[in-house]
Amino acid sequence: MTITTYALHLLVILFASIFTENILLARFLGMCSFLSVSRQVKTALGLGIAVVFVMTCTVVLDWLAFQYVLKPFAIEYLRYIIFIIIIAAFVQFIEMVIERYSPVLYQNLGIFLPLITVNCAILGASLFMVIREYNLGEGVVFGLGSGIGWMLAILAMAGIREKLNNTYIPRGLQGPGITLILAGLMALAFIGFTGVLTSK
Repeated sequence: MTITTYALHLLVILFASIFTENILLARFLGMCSFLSVSRQVKTALGLGIAVVFVMTCTVVLDWLAFQYVLKPFAIEYLRYIIFIIIIAAFVQFIEMVIERYSPVLYQNLGIFLPLITVNCAILGASLFMVIREYNLGEGVVFGLGSGIGWMLAILAMAGIREKLNNTYIPRGLQGPGITLILAGLMALAFIGFTGVLTSK
């Protein structure tokens, strides 16, 4: 595979993981924090950036752990435990950094920041990377694209929900009702792109 072909391959993985195979709206991973934190754009942006960073870094670390620890010792069955430990350590690091440098954002995120640890989208990205047998470069691009896709989805939802604050909504649809309807419509839009580009 030439450098140009490989670069094009990575570009396809990036765009597929952001749009056509969006980990949130096409794979339905990470819905809990998506529905909980998407009330304000500012908070959603902060959480989205944290998810992009954590997902990209943990995919790299999980790939290294899988290739150089789990596979050589034939203990691949421990990947769930190892991956979760790596994710938890990174989330703790992010939480300390945000608390130190952006107390306002830390207060806005509140209890939802530790929920990144159990965000199945982050674990799912690492598991997809293993299942699809990505190399390190492909894994990095896939993790980055999946994080960006998750961030774009939560930003879109937060923007819509902010606009809805100034709009009349029937009483029966207020709160979770309209949010779930919006999430379903957004998911339908993203699923419509499925198959245009595939990441493998």
